[in-house]
Amino acid sequence: MRSPVSMPKLSRRSRILVIVGAILLLLLLSGSRLLSTYVDWLWFGEVGRRDVFGTVLFTRIALFLAVGAFVGGVLALCLWLAYRNRPVFAPVSGPDDPVARYRSAITARIKLVGIGLPVIAGVVAGFTAQTNWQMAQLFMNSTPFGQTDPEFGLDIGFYAFDLPFYQFLMNWGFIAIAVGFVGSAIVAYLFGGIRLAGRGGELTDATKVQLAVLAGSFVLLKAVAYFFDRYALLFSQRNENFTGASATDLDAVLPARLILMCIAVICAAAFFVGAVRKNLQWPAIATALMVVSSVLLGALWPAALEQFSVRPNANVAEAPSIENNIEATRAAYGIDDVNFVDYEGTSELSSEDLRDDTSTIPNVRLLDPSVLTDTFTQLQQRRNFYGFPDQLDVDRYTVDGETQDYIVALREMNTEGLAENQGTWINRHLVYTHGNGFVAAPANEVNSALADAGGQGGYPNFTFSDVSNNGEGDIPVDQPRTYFGELVTDYAIVGADNPDDEAAYREYDTDNERYLYTGSGGVSIGNWFNRLAFAAYHAERNILFNEAIGSNSKIIYNRNPRDRVADVAPFLTVDSDPYPAVVDGRITWIVDAYTTLDNYPYSERTPLAEATNDSASQAPGVPRPPDREISYIRNSVKATVDAYDGTVTLYEVDENDPVLDAWRGAFPDVIEPMDQISDELRAHFRYPEDLFKVQRDLISRYHVDDPSEFYSNVGFWNVPSDPTTGDDPGDANTPQPPYYILAEDPESGDTAFQLTSAMVFLNRQFLSAFMSVNSDPERYGEITVLTLPEDSQTQGPQQVQTQFVSSSEVSTELNLLRQQATDVQFGNLLTLPVGGGLLYVEPVYIERVNQESSFPQLARVLVSFEGRVGYAATLSEALDQVFGTGAGESATDPTGEGVEGDLPGGGDGTQEPEGQEQGTPPEDGGDEDQSGDEADAGTPGDLDAAVSEMNDALERVRAAQQSGDFADLGQAYEDLSTAIERYESLASGEGGG
Repeated sequence: MRSPVSMPKLSRRSRILVIVGAILLLLLLSGSRLLSTYVDWLWFGEVGRRDVFGTVLFTRIALFLAVGAFVGGVLALCLWLAYRNRPVFAPVSGPDDPVARYRSAITARIKLVGIGLPVIAGVVAGFTAQTNWQMAQLFMNSTPFGQTDPEFGLDIGFYAFDLPFYQFLMNWGFIAIAVGFVGSAIVAYLFGGIRLAGRGGELTDATKVQLAVLAGSFVLLKAVAYFFDRYALLFSQRNENFTGASATDLDAVLPARLILMCIAVICAAAFFVGAVRKNLQWPAIATALMVVSSVLLGALWPAALEQFSVRPNANVAEAPSIENNIEATRAAYGIDDVNFVDYEGTSELSSEDLRDDTSTIPNVRLLDPSVLTDTFTQLQQRRNFYGFPDQLDVDRYTVDGETQDYIVALREMNTEGLAENQGTWINRHLVYTHGNGFVAAPANEVNSALADAGGQGGYPNFTFSDVSNNGEGDIPVDQPRTYFGELVTDYAIVGADNPDDEAAYREYDTDNERYLYTGSGGVSIGNWFNRLAFAAYHAERNILFNEAIGSNSKIIYNRNPRDRVADVAPFLTVDSDPYPAVVDGRITWIVDAYTTLDNYPYSERTPLAEATNDSASQAPGVPRPPDREISYIRNSVKATVDAYDGTVTLYEVDENDPVLDAWRGAFPDVIEPMDQISDELRAHFRYPEDLFKVQRDLISRYHVDDPSEFYSNVGFWNVPSDPTTGDDPGDANTPQPPYYILAEDPESGDTAFQLTSAMVFLNRQFLSAFMSVNSDPERYGEITVLTLPEDSQTQGPQQVQTQFVSSSEVSTELNLLRQQATDVQFGNLLTLPVGGGLLYVEPVYIERVNQESSFPQLARVLVSFEGRVGYAATLSEALDQVFGTGAGESATDPTGEGVEGDLPGGGDGTQEPEGQEQGTPPEDGGDEDQSGDEADAGTPGDLDAAVSEMNDALERVRAAQQSGDFADLGQAYEDLSTAIERYESLASGEGGG
C-alpha cells in the first residue's frame, strides 16, 4: 500500500517571498485604518478631547484582546488536546484516501495550523466584540437608579448596566465552547479519534472525554443562561399590546426556566460523569432529556397556557402587566409628570376678546421655516457659493425690548453650490472657506411693500449681521464668519506664514480685504509629516506641493456641528436638528443630545426612526435619527459648537439621569456641570423635536390609566397626518410635525416659547388634545396636554384644511393662480388655544413655476375658528372676517419702515447688484458664475403697481364669471397673466427696478 503523498515543501527563498508578501498585504489592508486613526487622533487633539479618543480606543483594544484571547485560547487548547491524544496509528482506507492527504498536509505544518487557526478565530471574535465598548463602560461605571422592578425587586441599574454584560459574557462562552467542540471533532476525525466505519462509528476514550467535557460545559453554561433569562422576561414582547412580562411569561415561562435550569445542571453532571466513566450513554440520555424538556416546558406549556387560559381572559389576566408597563414607560420616557388639563375646545370669542389678547395673537407665526429656504436663498444668498439649509430654524430673540420668534439661518459656505468654473481644488479648499453672517426674520411679520397693497405676496423682514455691516445688525455678532455648518462638506486649508504674501493669502471674504483665519480650530499641517498624512488620507498631492501652505497653515475638517458632537460624545444619541443661535455675541450651533437605553424593564420599546418620522423629517437634506429601538431616553446634554473656531462644549442639563452619571464615570471631564451654562445660552435652549415626537407618540397611548381600556385601545389618540403636504392637501398620510410658537402658556398664562402639536382621536379626524412643552428657562420641559371631551366634535387639522380648500372664495382664487402657472404652497397649519377655543392659522405662499429664480412669497393667510373661515392678505384682515371688525387689531401689522434687509440688499430696501458685491474674490476665485444674480430686485413702488394690477385683474375675472361674459373673462385672464409675469419679474430681479 502506498503512503499518502504530502504537500511539497517551499524553498527558503519562496518562504521569504511569501512572508514579505503577507506583510505587504497586511500593511495594505491595515494602512488605511491606521491612517484614519491618526487623522482622528489629530482631530480629537484639536477639540481637546483626546481623553475620549483614548478611553474608547483602550476599551476597544481591551475587549478585542480579552475576547480574542479567550476564544482563540479555548480553540487552541482543544486542538492541542485533540492532537496530543490522537491514536498512534491513524486508519487509512486506501491510496486515494482524501482524509490521509489532509492529515499529511496538516502534519507537515502542524505549528502553522495549530497557531494560525486560533489566531484567526481570535481576531474575528475580537473585532466583533470590540464594538460593544459602550456596554463594557456602562458595566464598569454602573450607578443605581433608585427604583426597583416589580417582579424581582432589583434596581433598574441591574437591567440597564449589569445584565447586558452578563449576557455578553455568556454569549461568548457559548461561541468559544462551540468553536472548540467543532475544532476538537475535526481534529479527532482527521487523526483517527473518530472513526465512521462500522455500525455507528467509534470514538477513542480520549475523544469521548474531551467532547463530553465540552458538551457538559456548554450545558452547564446553558443553566446559567436560564437563570439570567428570567430577568430578560421583563423585556418580553410576547403580547403585541405592550412590552414586558405578560401573564404567560410570569405563569409559564418563568417557572419553566427555573425547572430547565435545574434539568440543565443535572444534564451537565451526566456529561461529566460520562467523561469520567468514558461512557456516552449518560450524556446521550441527558441530551434527550434536555431536548424533550425544552420542547415540553419551554414551548408547549406556555403555548397551551396562552391559548386556553390567558387569551380568553386577556383583559383581566394582563392587567397587572399592563399597569407595570404604563408606570415603567412613563418613567423611562419622562412623561410621568405631564399636566393634563380639561379643555372644552369651543368658545364664543368676541372681537374685544381678541383685541385684549397680548400673548398669542400678536405672535402668530406667519413664516414657515420648511417653505422659505428658496426665499432666503434668493434674497439673502449674496453669492452663488453661499447657501441656506433645506429646513430653516425657529428661535426667539429680544430686540429693542420686544421678544419675538425669528426664522434664523446662517449664510453658510455651500461647496456644492460652486459653479463649474469655480470647482478647482484651490477654490474649493483655499479660497471658498467660510460662510458670512447670521440671517433672521421675525416669524410674525412680512414687509408692507406688498402686504399693504393687499396683494399677492410678502417678503420676510430680514435682519442680518455679516461682514458688510461688521456684524452690527439687529442681532449683533462679534465674528460673522462661519467655518462650521450643515452645508459645508469639504475640508478647508487656512492660515499663512506671511499675510502680505499674495499667494499664501487666498481666503475669499466679502469685504475688500482678503481674510486670514485667526481661530483655534483646525489641525496644523505646517510639518511635512502631517502634510504627507493628509495628502494620503485625501489622496490629494496638491496638499504636498501647494506653495500657499506654510508652517502656520491648518486644515479644518469634520465641520458639521452634529457630527462634531457625535464624535466628541460617541456615547450619546444626537438630535437630528442642530440650530444656530447668537450667544454672548458669538454665532453658536446648539445641538441636543440624549442618553438612551434599550433594556429598561417593562418600558415600551420604541423604534426611534419611526417615532420621529413626519413630513418635516422627510424633507431632502434633513438627517434622521438612528434606526434602532429604545426603551429609555433623556435629553441630559446640550452641546454647543462655535461656528467660527469649532469649539465643542457639552453641558449637563439633567442632574437626575443615572445613565449620564454612568457615562460621566467613564468620561469624567467631558461634560460641563449645569452651573457653567450662561443665562444667555440657556435663553436659547429649545425643547428638542426628536424627543418631543417620541413623547408625543407615547402620550397618545400612555395617557390612559385603566389597564382594560389600554388593552382594548379605548381612548387612544393619533398624531394627525399633515394636511398641507402632497399634491392634494388633505390626502397626506405622513404625520404632522410639531411647531415652535411664541404663545400663551396653557398652564401659567404667560407668553412662552413652546413646541406644540395637535392630537386627534384614534382613526378619527376630530381633535382630541393639544400638547405643548415650555422652552423658557423658568419652566423648561414642563409638558401640558389640553384634553378635549371624548364626545368632542372639534375639527382637527385635516378637517380644517378640507374646509379651507373647499371654500368657494379660496378655491376660486387658488384655481385662477394655478391656471397662470403659479404654484400654491400651504404653510404650516398652526393650532392655537385661544380663550377656551382653538384657532387655526395657515399661511399660503405662491411661487412662479418653471422659473429658476422664483421663490415662495406669502400671499394670503387662512384662519378658522368654530367653523368660520377667514381668507385675506393679512392676519388682521382674516381675523376681522371671522370675529368681526377690530378683532385683528392685536395682530402684528405688516411693516414698511425700511426694516434692515427687508428687501434684497441693505437696510434701505435696495439691493446691490449680486455680481459686484464689495469686490471680487482673489485669484482663482474671480471666475464665478454670476448668471441670474446680477440684476436689482424691483423697488417697492414697482411691486405695489404690479400687485394692484393683479388685484384689478382678479376682480374683473370674478365679475366676468358672475355675469357670464366670456369675452370679458378672456381679456381678464390675459391681463391677470400679464400682471403676474410682471410681478414675478420684478420680485425675482429679472425686470430691474
